[in-house]
Amino acid sequence: MIPVLFINLDRDAERRARLEAELQQHGVAGERFPATLWTALSAAEQARYYSPELNARLFHKPLVNGEKGCYASHLRAWQWLLDSPHAALVVLEDDVKLKPGFAAVVDAITALPAGWDMIKLLGRPATGKQEKLRGQAPLIAGTELVDYARIPSLTAGYVISRSGASKLLNTRLPFGRPIDVDLRHFWENGLKVQGVEPSAIELDETSFESSIGDKPKGGLAARWTKFRHKMAYTILNHWYTR
Repeated sequence: MIPVLFINLDRDAERRARLEAELQQHGVAGERFPATLWTALSAAEQARYYSPELNARLFHKPLVNGEKGCYASHLRAWQWLLDSPHAALVVLEDDVKLKPGFAAVVDAITALPAGWDMIKLLGRPATGKQEKLRGQAPLIAGTELVDYARIPSLTAGYVISRSGASKLLNTRLPFGRPIDVDLRHFWENGLKVQGVEPSAIELDETSFESSIGDKPKGGLAARWTKFRHKMAYTILNHWYTR
């Protein structure tokens, strides 16, 4: 099986222990990947990752430190892949549980012909919503490889190829939006985002207690900007998925 990294803050020892036990139970050799604590970065490191100017142009409010650290953690995981000899990598956040067919799904993904960038292991049904698809094809018995009509925002687990990591690192340093929002703007960097149905993972109870931190609510100006960005996204997403 390709490498499996799970992102985990040093302070979240209980989450680490739970997920390590989960991986062991499924016979998966996962490795902890220390999450980025944003406040521990130098000013130069923070500037390398996050751009307030991009944020003001592309998003409706400044990101909180937890959002910045989360994005930086994923960026570092993508760089880890490119620095390794591996063709692909599974990235998990530490609030997930593996379903019984997890390993078989990942093996099937890595056996796919070249040309894929990122395949999400968790989709909208995990949050009680219906997936919005434009195509699907068999992956393994009981699991479909799906093409999204509208990419879900969940980043709890995915498989990423070297081509996907390269596209993201070449276009998302620095970033100005949260990672889940950036991944949905696939037309900006040609990222091919697909998924599996049903999901190969599910959210653990700990997902209800976010380690990102509280996000302040914006005022009227922020809500208007958010509305404009959502409308622009809807139009562009329709254009590029038609």
